[in-house]
Amino acid sequence: MKLWSGRFTAELNELAELFNDSLAFDRTMYRQDIAGSVAHCKMLGKCGIIDAKERDAICAALDGILADIDDGKLEIVGAEDIHSFVENELVRRAGDVGKKLHTARSRNDQVATDIRLYLRDCIDKTVALLKALARALTDKADAEKLTAMPAYTHMQKAQPTTLGHYLCAYANMFVRDADRFKDCRKRVNVLPLGSGACASTTFPIDREYTAKLLGFDGVTQNSLDGVSDRDFAIEYLSCAAQTMLHLSRINEEFVYWSGEEFGFIALPDEYSTGSSIMPQKKNPDVNELLRGKSGRVVGDLVTMLTVMKGLPLAYNKDMQEDKEPLFDADATLELSLRVFTAFINKVGFNRAALNAAAAGGYSCATECADYLASRGLPFRSAHEVTGRIVLYCVENGKTLQNMTVEEYKQFSPLFDGGILTAVQPQSAIARRNVIGGCAPSELDRQIATLRAECDRL
Repeated sequence: MKLWSGRFTAELNELAELFNDSLAFDRTMYRQDIAGSVAHCKMLGKCGIIDAKERDAICAALDGILADIDDGKLEIVGAEDIHSFVENELVRRAGDVGKKLHTARSRNDQVATDIRLYLRDCIDKTVALLKALARALTDKADAEKLTAMPAYTHMQKAQPTTLGHYLCAYANMFVRDADRFKDCRKRVNVLPLGSGACASTTFPIDREYTAKLLGFDGVTQNSLDGVSDRDFAIEYLSCAAQTMLHLSRINEEFVYWSGEEFGFIALPDEYSTGSSIMPQKKNPDVNELLRGKSGRVVGDLVTMLTVMKGLPLAYNKDMQEDKEPLFDADATLELSLRVFTAFINKVGFNRAALNAAAAGGYSCATECADYLASRGLPFRSAHEVTGRIVLYCVENGKTLQNMTVEEYKQFSPLFDGGILTAVQPQSAIARRNVIGGCAPSELDRQIATLRAECDRL
């Protein structure tokens, strides 16, 4: 039975019905739809809109529907959407009293409530997964805080740092992601139920009571906004896209780190695949998929923005298209976070290759300039002198580490024997002990801070 069939004399065209129906995907929210219905029913009873006997009969039937779906005894089929399915099944079980449930509500405020309940659960789950990933990266950073490696700018070796410093950078990103989701949750956790179709209701409902039953922090303040608002969904998708962007960035690096040209990581067999034709191959397919799936979630965000960009107030059928991007982003993000955390816990790093690479590309040139600046030469002049030293090394097959003191003195009398220590990667790393630096002592502080942040989440 269509919930709106009284107005019509002809059945919906079969093709139009297929086009109109959303049960195939909004069935995902059956738990949320039933929870919202139970709370609405209890509110109707509290306000005397239905009597206690009617309230109890409806709630019992709704509880039975939920139990039967969970147990696989009841298949979600035969309706245009999850709201129609639940109401039709309720009437089948409870009789005409079930038809009273929809008093003082519309599918418009009902679906807005369901989505908020669904996203609230998604956010709580995602924050826990981000916390686990940040912890895994922090633990790896602690183990690798003495492993030197080159930091890159413009994909060229820039300055020495440590693998621990690098991993802490990504741990910070994922902590920020978790904070973004938690902040988004504040705007998700507002109840629109009671907004009706668009102009609220004439019944004496208690929206705050319904909000309390469902664990919402408050209620929406305008009924037009309550049913048409999807800002919270766009914000959720933005948070999801940002997290996937961070996953994409680190996995982009791991993809080329796994190649022979870098050799910085050893791919775990459990998270790699081979080639159907080249027996020697060990492919970073998991990392490539994590990179690729970021585009999928970014696409979900763009889909939602595009759906909403031209809609007048209040509810429009276009908004049926809001659910699939949310469901897809949630599923993609959850699986991505789970698999990458497992990968991080298993991956091995080639410390010898990383340490060897740290000194390459004249990465300690800044140390040379800083050495002169610390002896009174203006930094810009020290930069110029160091540039000439690097050019000398390039033309003579030298490195900053194997130049002699006498060679350094040819470029400035301010050089002395201390320069030979200053241009060693480990020395350069140890001196960077300011807040945010890569010195082991500073990394201890960063790691402790990250662990405290994870505890806070």
